[in-house]
Amino acid sequence: MRILHTADWHLGKTLEGRSRLEEQAQFLEELVQIVEDEQIDVIVMAGDAFDTVNPPARAEQLFYESLSALSDKGKRQVVVISGNHDNPDRLSAASPLTNEQGIHLIGYPTSDIIRVDVPSSSERLSVAALAYPSEARLNEVLAETFDEKLLRDHYNLKIQQAFRHLSAQFQADTVNIATSHIYVAGGSSTDSERPIEVGGAYTVAADSLPEAACYVALGHLHRPQTIKRANTIARYSGSPLAYSFSESGYAKSVTIVEAKPNEKANWKEVFLSSGKPLVKWKATEGLHQVHEWLSERRDLNAWIDLEIHLTDQLSIEEIHQLRKQHNGFIHIRPKFQELQQMEEQKKQEKLSIEERFVKFYERQTGGGQPDEKTVQLFLELANETQEEEAT
Repeated sequence: MRILHTADWHLGKTLEGRSRLEEQAQFLEELVQIVEDEQIDVIVMAGDAFDTVNPPARAEQLFYESLSALSDKGKRQVVVISGNHDNPDRLSAASPLTNEQGIHLIGYPTSDIIRVDVPSSSERLSVAALAYPSEARLNEVLAETFDEKLLRDHYNLKIQQAFRHLSAQFQADTVNIATSHIYVAGGSSTDSERPIEVGGAYTVAADSLPEAACYVALGHLHRPQTIKRANTIARYSGSPLAYSFSESGYAKSVTIVEAKPNEKANWKEVFLSSGKPLVKWKATEGLHQVHEWLSERRDLNAWIDLEIHLTDQLSIEEIHQLRKQHNGFIHIRPKFQELQQMEEQKKQEKLSIEERFVKFYERQTGGGQPDEKTVQLFLELANETQEEEAT
């Protein structure tokens, strides 16, 4: 059975007011093509289909059109769970219609697994689908205290118990997987995830993931990554587009899983080409350097965060001229030499005398590192000098 794992579409999300719907539509067209080329049997979407609980109508239309294309009138099964950005009621409202096309929309955590017949692989799939399990959606109070560690322990236990209950329903003759929209400790986050959901109380230990599942399809973190120290293969597929400049340079992908009953799963990444990259320009030589890059048509199809080093303030006309030459500028951040020198001076003042010596040594030797004996000798000489000055 061939399963495609994707997550964190965030349909309707903007970048500083710039619409990304066209890029999202391109991704979904590419996804349909990948599903066909790779002969996928099942698609698992691990949460955050939308960016807000009240998405724009165009985003909802794009979502349902894409699910219909992915399902191909029920030839392929599609499982979608809600994420922390989704409205669980709104996501699952169309279930009476979508179920007929083999599209399963799960808004809230449930106590029953999803059993899906997959004719294209002549096998059956069991999915322990744990939609975003917040305290409110679990419909219970985790603890009568605001102590973060206690809340985290209680939350981890609840998720562990939920997975244990779901995976107890697995059968030996089915392909058994799990999916959820959670933050697993050890995952690498970016600026485009909501901070309150990344750490703190809503954290799950890697060994709390269900060992009985041959693969755990995770959503929430936007960087594709495999969770180490988990009892099974657990992976974040990542978001299909870069949604913040902290994701600059990341390769975006979907994950394809090859699974059979009672066998270890295998997976691979398929990299995506759709969507504009988010890039950072650092013009240390000033405005003329930016104009050189523009004349070279550098990063023509990209969103740009520009940091430009200046001695004088940019005029409104100069800013308009830059934006006219490239409509991808999101931020234009001037950095003034005097302020930069003051910042460097403050950083130096916060360093210990040992750290200052190490930096000085690096500059003088072209990157060399002083050994412990040299550092110790310097500290002794510095202490002697301080004592002489004190007397």
